[in-house]
Amino acid sequence: MNIFRHRPFGLLAPALLIAVAGCSSADDSATVAVPSPDAKTATVCRELHRVLPRKLDGHGRDDPEPRSAYTAGWGNPAIILRCGVVRPPKMIDPKVAEGGDPDAIAGGVNGVDWLMEKQGDGTWRFTTAGREAYVQVSLPKGMSAQDEGTAVLTGLADTVKKAIPKGIASMRG
Repeated sequence: MNIFRHRPFGLLAPALLIAVAGCSSADDSATVAVPSPDAKTATVCRELHRVLPRKLDGHGRDDPEPRSAYTAGWGNPAIILRCGVVRPPKMIDPKVAEGGDPDAIAGGVNGVDWLMEKQGDGTWRFTTAGREAYVQVSLPKGMSAQDEGTAVLTGLADTVKKAIPKGIASMRG
C-alpha cells in the first residue's frame, strides 16, 4: 500500500485550513512538549489516550515525561504521539496541495487522512487531517516513513477513528 501517493490536498475540508504552527519531533529523549488543547479537543484527546494500544509496530508503550493525557510513546528511541496540537503550516501550503513540496505529502491510511512531513533533522512527522483534533505522530531518527511509518499509522488508524470523530479541528489545537 503506497499511502503517500500525491493526491490533491484540496480534497480535505477547506475549513481545516485555519491556524498556526505546531512543533515537536521525536528524539532519543523521553521528554516532549505537552499540547494545551481547548476543552472540546481535550475531551477527545483524553478518549484517544484511554484507548491507545499497549504495543505499536512491535514497540511497547513507554509514555514520555511529563506524563499527560495528551501524549504517548512507544519504544526507545520513542515513537511519540501528541494530541491537541495546532495545525501544521504545511497543511494549508498550496505547494503541498499541488504536490510541489518534496518534504510534505498528503495521504491516508485505513480511513485516516495524514499530512506527512520530513523534518530538518531527517525524521518524519505525521498529522491527522479531517478530524476534530490534530493528532501528531513523530518517528525517531532511523525510522523510515514508508516502512515503519506505514506500520505505525496502520496500527493507530482504528484507534484514531474510534476516538477522534471526523470534523474540523479547533484553531487552537
